[in-house]
Amino acid sequence: MGNDWRNKVILGDNLPVLRGMEDESINLIYIDPPFNTGKAQRRDRIKSVASENGTRSGFAGKKYDAVRLGSHAWCDRFDDYYAFLRPRLEEAHRLLKRTGTMYFHIDYREVHYCKILLDEIFGRDCFLNEIVWAYDYGARTKRRFPPKHDNILVYVKDPKNYAFYSEQIDRIPYMAPALAGPEKAARGKLPTDVWWHTIVSPTGKEKTGWPTQKPLGVLRRIIAASSQEGDLVMDFFGGSGTTGVAAAETGRRFILVDESLEAFELMKERFAGVENIQFVNPKGSTTAKRSTHHG
Repeated sequence: MGNDWRNKVILGDNLPVLRGMEDESINLIYIDPPFNTGKAQRRDRIKSVASENGTRSGFAGKKYDAVRLGSHAWCDRFDDYYAFLRPRLEEAHRLLKRTGTMYFHIDYREVHYCKILLDEIFGRDCFLNEIVWAYDYGARTKRRFPPKHDNILVYVKDPKNYAFYSEQIDRIPYMAPALAGPEKAARGKLPTDVWWHTIVSPTGKEKTGWPTQKPLGVLRRIIAASSQEGDLVMDFFGGSGTTGVAAAETGRRFILVDESLEAFELMKERFAGVENIQFVNPKGSTTAKRSTHHG
């Protein structure tokens, strides 16, 4: 894979793409693979349209109808999940630069088994963090404590020499600012390994309709912590393209891969304003798009 591009979105199976790339060529990898929930994932895209006889009421008593724009769905079930993951994680390890970092996003169902797999591939001494992304939205069971978090396992290529830019990370308020003192309270603190951040709002501008879309705020923090301007970021389960959006905002280059045509078309739409981007279709042809402004 040449170096004559800035940003690239590839439609296809990620494993052959990974195997065709050069050793130690990526600064940061973030992946949000299928979680193996055993369920169908689905998200409908809906738009509210003003209507005199609408079935929904809004501000000042105005009436609206919900118009379905489309949906994205797939079955999140694998016969052998770890046989699927292992070769892709082995390639990820090979592709990381010596100072590189990988963020592996999963949930409570599989995180313990995935950590064992990652320990085998990277080495236990290369485990840096388990980030708990906590949120507070959605259905609440009354039969147990409601599960409201995802897990992000962080591994580095070299535990003695890895990139971590604490000064670039957004700071958060102290829980007890009076104990911290006025100077520290005004500056805020570095986030811990528990990140409280809302999910993508079902009614917000950020929403794309992709079933497992992750919030930009989470990816912005990851990219700030483990890369610098001009670095190359990769997400080979590209989905709605959030990793690429966060990378482009801050001058990082990116490679996104997804085998779903729906995801590919969604990313083409989402990156309408990104400069010097290439979209590679299943037949191997490339379309380049130039723009006068960044997305």
